[in-house]
Amino acid sequence: MSSPAPEPAAPLGASPSTWILSEPYAGLQAQALGLAEAAGLAPRLRTLKARWPWNHVSAPRWPWPLRAVERDALAGPWPGLLLSCGGMAGAVGAALRGPDRRVVHVQHPRMALERFDLIVVNRHDEVTGPNVIVTRTALHRASPERLAAAAEQWRPAFAHLPRPLVAVLVGGTNGRFRLDAPVAGSLAGSLAGMMELDHVGLMLTPSRRTDPKATAVFQQQLGPRGAFVWDGAGENPYYGMLALADMIVATIDSVSMVSEAAATHAPVMLAPLPGRSRRIGLFTDAMIASGRVRPFLGRYEHWPVLPLDDTAEAAQEMRRRLGF
Repeated sequence: MSSPAPEPAAPLGASPSTWILSEPYAGLQAQALGLAEAAGLAPRLRTLKARWPWNHVSAPRWPWPLRAVERDALAGPWPGLLLSCGGMAGAVGAALRGPDRRVVHVQHPRMALERFDLIVVNRHDEVTGPNVIVTRTALHRASPERLAAAAEQWRPAFAHLPRPLVAVLVGGTNGRFRLDAPVAGSLAGSLAGMMELDHVGLMLTPSRRTDPKATAVFQQQLGPRGAFVWDGAGENPYYGMLALADMIVATIDSVSMVSEAAATHAPVMLAPLPGRSRRIGLFTDAMIASGRVRPFLGRYEHWPVLPLDDTAEAAQEMRRRLGF
C-alpha cells in the first residue's frame, strides 16, 4: 500500500451516495464493486456507452466527456462519491468532479492524476503520487464472507468429485495472449495427465472471453474423465470453485482471475499461454517471488499459503482519506 496522504479538507461524511461508472465489462465492474462493498457502500451501477462519433476516439482525448456518452447513464441527481473504472469512466468521472463530488478512479486513468481525488492502482501499473493507493493484487469481490457463503452453497454440487480438488479458471484470447482450440487442447492434456497421475478431482469454468471452441475442447477431453466443466447454463459456480478448491490453476492472461484465486486459502498455479504482456509479467513475477503462486507444470502441488487480498485495506484507506 502507498504512504498516507493528508486528510481531506472537507470530509464526505457517513455513507455518501455513490455511483460506479464503468463500461459494460464485468471485469471492470467487479473491481469497483469490490472496493465499494469493502468500504460498506451501497453504490448504483451506471454503465457508460459512447455516442457517435466519440466511440471512435480515445476517451482521454474527448473535449466534452459528458456529451460523449449516452445521457441516460448520467441522469441525476448526481452523488457525492463517484467510483470510476476504465478509460471511459475516468474521463467522465474527472469531468463530473467538483467541490461536492469526489472521484476515486480504479486502474491507471491514462490522464493527469490530479484530476482525481484518489486513484487505486496495482503495483504493476507503476504509478505513484500523493493521491495514489497502490495494491499488490487487483481489486475484486472474492471477500471471505462471499467465499464462505459460496462454499456452503456449492459443496453438495461438487461432493462427488475426488479429493484433492483442483479448480481451473480459464480466460481467453485478449490481444496479448492466445487461447484458441489448439492451446486449449494442450492445456486439457496437461490437466488430464494431472488427473491420472495425482488422482485429483477437477472442476473447470470458462470466462466470458473464452472461445466457445476452446470450451468445447475442455468438455470433450476432460468431461469423459469425470471432470466438471461448466457449460454456461444456470448460476455461475465460480466463487464456489474458489472456496472449495485444494489447489487452483488459472491461465496467465488475467490479473483479476489470479488476484481472486490468491484471495483464497488454496495454492495457485499459473498456466502459461502463447503471448506476452509486460504489465502482466510484472504482476506474475512479483506473485511468484512472494511464494503465493507457482508455474503450473502439469502436476498437483500443495504448499502452505495465506490469502493475499488488498481490497479491504484499500477500501479502509479510501475511507480514511475521504473522511467517511
